[in-house]
Order: sequence, then structure tokens, then C-alpha cells
Amino acid sequence: MTKIDETRDLIIKTSLALFNKKGYSQTSIQDIMSESGLPKGAIYRRFENKNEIALAAFDYAGGIIWSHFFESTKSKGTATEKLIAMCHVYQDAVHNPPIEGGCPLLNTAIESDFGFQELHEKASEAYNQTLLFIQSVIEEGIRSKEFRQDVNSYSLASFLFSTIEGAVMASRLSLNNDHIFHSIEQVEVLLKHYKNGR
Repeated sequence: MTKIDETRDLIIKTSLALFNKKGYSQTSIQDIMSESGLPKGAIYRRFENKNEIALAAFDYAGGIIWSHFFESTKSKGTATEKLIAMCHVYQDAVHNPPIEGGCPLLNTAIESDFGFQELHEKASEAYNQTLLFIQSVIEEGIRSKEFRQDVNSYSLASFLFSTIEGAVMASRLSLNNDHIFHSIEQVEVLLKHYKNGR
């Protein structure tokens, strides 16, 4: 049985909150020390540098988001219900997102021009994994004849994912969740359009 390094976990959780709120480039090791109450040695015994912390924090964030997606969809019977449930994970993007500071994937993608290639690649991989998951739910709906057979599952998945990520950004920018609700409403309309028998 592997012993849990509680100090390492504290560094990752503290750093995730800071990176997600302030941004990677604006967060220093000193910020992490101040927020966590840990001395520099405790951090550098576990991580070589801030880049290593950022990679670990991004992986941790991914686990949180996927747990929300799993919980939101596990009791849903249809593909439509699952897709709408995934959208609702960010229904309160302004006041109560799954991770404080908003969507870590969106935040990392926006900040990915700072030259940290490994983190950019992790964000790209996370984006593709989520996109493929959404596509698999749509294809499940096609197989069950819930959706029409001519639906382009990848194109629709890309549109749905881009729509919700854009709505999260717009809602956080305007400090209200209207954009999320409008987007979910339009996603519901679109999915009805693709239902069999229409």
C-alpha cells in the first residue's frame, strides 16, 4: 500500500487554485509557499521546479473534472440526458465552478502561449480526450437510434464542447451565468433537431 504524501497533495491543491485564479505565469513559488504555509525546502524536495508542479496540478484538475462528468452522467438513461448533464457541470461557472477559478482546460489553453510546451501538450491531450468522450456519447445515441444515422458525431461533439467552453468564458467575463443557460438551452434545441423521426 502506497503511503500518501499529504504535503505533496497540499502543494498540488494549493498550486491548482493559484494557477487557475492567477495564471501560471503570474504565480510564483513564493505565492505557493505563502498560500500553503510550507517552507521552500518542503516544495523542492517534492518538485524540481514550478513546471513540475503545474503538470501535477493539471493532472489533478483533470481528475476532478472527470469525476464531475462521471457523477453527472452515471444515472442518465439517454445520450441526450448525458450530454445535457455534462453541460450542467458548469451551470454556475461564475460562483461555484467545479474548480475555483473556472475551467482549468480553458484557462490553460488561453495561457498556453507562454512557451511551456509540456503543459500545452497536456491541455491538448485533455481537450481531445473530452472531445472523444462527448463523441462516444453521441455515437451511443446513434446506435440506439435516439439520433439520426446521418449525424456527424465528431463535428457535433466539437460544436457542443466549443459552445460550453465559450459560454464558461463569457459567463466568467460578464460575472453572470446567463451565457451558460442560453448555451444549454440552444444545445437542447440542437439535440432535438438530431432526434430520430424529426
